Amino acid sequence: MPDKPGAERPKYQRIADDLKAAIEAGEYEPGDRLPGENALAPQYGVAVMTARQALRVLKNQGLAESRKGAGVFVQAFRPIRRRGIQRLAQDQWGTGRSIWDADDDRTLSVDQVSVEEVTAPPHIADVLGLTSSATACARSRRYSLAERPVMLAVAYLPYDLVAGSAITRPDTGPGGIYARLAELGHAPVHFREEIRGRLPTSDEADRLGMSAERPVLKICRTAFSTDGRAIEIQEMTLDSASYVLDYEFDA
Repeated sequence: MPDKPGAERPKYQRIADDLKAAIEAGEYEPGDRLPGENALAPQYGVAVMTARQALRVLKNQGLAESRKGAGVFVQAFRPIRRRGIQRLAQDQWGTGRSIWDADDDRTLSVDQVSVEEVTAPPHIADVLGLTSSATACARSRRYSLAERPVMLAVAYLPYDLVAGSAITRPDTGPGGIYARLAELGHAPVHFREEIRGRLPTSDEADRLGMSAERPVLKICRTAFSTDGRAIEIQEMTLDSASYVLDYEFDA
């Protein structure tokens, strides 16, 4: 429930606000150790549990991280800048480059991957125009950077469209899915992305190694061919502390 005008903020929130302001002012640099709960409690005249709750707020905001046996530190991970326009340009994947190369100067790795022929979820089957007997190729991956899981992704494509191609294998080759679709005569020419924020499911939090109290960004991208047909739907779940969404375009 939002605070009423003039209402006093909870003590743990005031402590978290003070620490956040100190981080933003540069009093604590990335990688610096923050005061522990046993130091914060007497400093603010609160219980240790209250101080612990304040530190948890910073961790849920992506500003701090715990290191087992060492304490709580200012987050040193530099968020990935996801360039939503440039990464989908044809001169990116069409020349054999990964769309991820447009995002960052660091290399993401795929540390979990599976490719299956599945019955698509109803909302996916409806957009792809699949009949009740048609199946989808589902490509599931987990992406990590410097051993930190940052994103889960599942791409769905009509199986009859991609059967026998590299899209049905773990490694799709240079340019990825979109380059292979182009080779099949179904190059994507239009994309639509929908973005929303929510709390992660327990499975998502576990696979991303993050707090269940920190939001994720859910991106659903649909790729369309020249005839307006939806040929791929990709659902991505991003750790909100690991990404900045960057959209740059001319007026």
